[in-house]
Amino acid sequence: MALYKIRISYDGTEYFGFQRQLNQRTIQGDLENALKKLGWAEKSIIASGRTDAGVHAEAQMVTFELNWSHTEEAFQKALNSQLPKEISVRKVELAENNFHPRYHAKYRKYRYQIYNSSAPDPLLERYNWRVWPEVDLGLMNRAAEFLLGNNDFSAFGRPYKKEGRTRRIVESANWERISEKRFHFTIRANSFLYHMVRRITFILVNAGQHKILMESIRESLNGIDNLPPGIAPAKGLFLEEVIY
Repeated sequence: MALYKIRISYDGTEYFGFQRQLNQRTIQGDLENALKKLGWAEKSIIASGRTDAGVHAEAQMVTFELNWSHTEEAFQKALNSQLPKEISVRKVELAENNFHPRYHAKYRKYRYQIYNSSAPDPLLERYNWRVWPEVDLGLMNRAAEFLLGNNDFSAFGRPYKKEGRTRRIVESANWERISEKRFHFTIRANSFLYHMVRRITFILVNAGQHKILMESIRESLNGIDNLPPGIAPAKGLFLEEVIY
């Protein structure tokens, strides 16, 4: 019996999130069902984190114990053959016995994708949030600078555990123009609150449309929450990297 760690990517569009749920299709449920066909007999896999319904991942880390007598490459091929097209095992490794994909992670990096258009673009709609009017890239990056460092993000999300802490350390947060109308927002932090990235994206986009004052964002990190309600849709969010 050995401890394996695998890096998976998935399209979360048709899923009710990562975590297993009764009578709902989840990433964890489909992955565990595939593992069972290869002899896995544990109660649950362990992941680096949970993604919400409709959210995607490029580098979700998962661990489990398995008695497998062939190579890691053979296991990757065998597991991918059992998985639906929306999930792919990108890498398989043997892990140290004490490795934990969640508690040993130092940082997590997310990417959110938007595009500017007054009308939907069918080739972008599945993985991007369409926003209109146009956004000001400079304003969005100015607003993103307020997020850096150790701040109280209670205005941007809630802890997964009742009365959990709401302070997080954001190492980087910036917007990049990908094409004339496409923009990507990437944010890297030690951990995130529930809906934190989508809430931040919503607020920064509104700032880029001149709908929110910069001072309101600054005040929200100091306990004065005058920000409008709302979060960005799940479809534009990707778990891009987990750093150990």
